[in-house]
Amino acid sequence: MIREFIYKYYIDPIRYGQPYTLVDTLTYAGILIICVWLIYRWLCKSNISVDREFVYALIPWVIWGGLLRVVEDTGVSGSGWGILLTTPFIFFLIFAVAAPTLWGLWFLEKREVISKFKRTFGIVGAIVSLGTLIFLLWYGLTTTRVDMMVAATILSMAAVSTGIVYAFLRHVFRWEYVSDRLYQLLIFGHMLDASATSYGIDLHSVPYVEQHVVGSALIAMTGTAFVMFPLKLLVIIPGIWILEQYRRSDNSGIWYLILLAMIMVGMAPGIRDMLRMVLYV
Repeated sequence: MIREFIYKYYIDPIRYGQPYTLVDTLTYAGILIICVWLIYRWLCKSNISVDREFVYALIPWVIWGGLLRVVEDTGVSGSGWGILLTTPFIFFLIFAVAAPTLWGLWFLEKREVISKFKRTFGIVGAIVSLGTLIFLLWYGLTTTRVDMMVAATILSMAAVSTGIVYAFLRHVFRWEYVSDRLYQLLIFGHMLDASATSYGIDLHSVPYVEQHVVGSALIAMTGTAFVMFPLKLLVIIPGIWILEQYRRSDNSGIWYLILLAMIMVGMAPGIRDMLRMVLYV
């Protein structure tokens, strides 16, 4: 019975690219929470401060995660290695690359070989992201196609919706703290995800589908993927308020990691979905 349960809810969905279920969604959310806590403890023991500079340095690695998922979507990685680029294995893959890089750069700074290891860490993340993006564009140019109008449309939708949400929170709710760049990144990441999903399902010529449980149910109920925008607002607006209350009561490093995790779950899928549609994969 246990074997059948594992295959039904964890192995087969990964193997056959099936949509997420409530069981695996809750499981992966739990894994993410545990990973955030373990990473925080590891960073504390390593005497690596978790601050604003650290979050900025990790953003390129979040982007890399989204790009790696597109590599899996192209099929070039094969069925064997490709499983490492799916959830939840991709979390561990990125950690296996990023953690030694971070620790090595921290060690070099301590030995005065380099300065500002966090900035260097962000640069390394930007380099691997750029390399992966170049490969994907090459794949599109030689195998499928590259439609930059798709990217321009989705990014425009994300930018406009981000501006509207920011203006509403700043001037209607009078939340001055949303002027913080990290909160703005959080809003943009989730608006990018909503924009990519809406465009992909309702407007793109390739019939994409929503794989997450709540999103797919709401799309089925309303008949449009643009329902993702109010769904995102129901998550990020209370999320921002709760985060700010926590920051005021205990401005510790865990606040930055929680905020980063929230940025990641919006931005990484948004980048993946947008680039999939650009490449028609």
